[in-house]
Amino acid sequence: QVQLVESGGGLVQAGESVTLSCSAARTFNLNIMAWYRQAPGKERELVASTTRRGSTNYADSVKGRFTISRNVARNIVSLQMNDLKPDDTGIYYCFAQFYTGVTYWGQGTQVTVSS
Repeated sequence: QVQLVESGGGLVQAGESVTLSCSAARTFNLNIMAWYRQAPGKERELVASTTRRGSTNYADSVKGRFTISRNVARNIVSLQMNDLKPDDTGIYYCFAQFYTGVTYWGQGTQVTVSS
C-alpha cells in the first residue's frame, strides 16, 4: 500500500490561483503521477498527468491555466492552478501508477471557486 498525501485547496474567488501538492511514500517504480477532479454530479476526470520521464498531458479545459510539475527524486507532484473558474470546483484527487500497473488514489482535497 502506498499512501498519497495531498495538500492545498480551499475556497477561492474566480481569477485567483491555488497550488495543490501530493507526495508519495514510495518512490521505486513509480511512473505516472496525476491529478483528477470530480465535480458534484459528474464523473471523475483527468486534469493533468506527468510521467517519470517528464511527459505531460492536460485536459483541454485547463490548458494554459494549469501547470503540473514533479520532483521525481522526492516523488512530489504539484498542480499550479491559475485563473480559476467556478467550473473548476470539485474534489481533486492525486493519482499514482507504478510501472507494474498498480494504481493508488489520494483521499482528495476540495477546491471551491466562487464567482
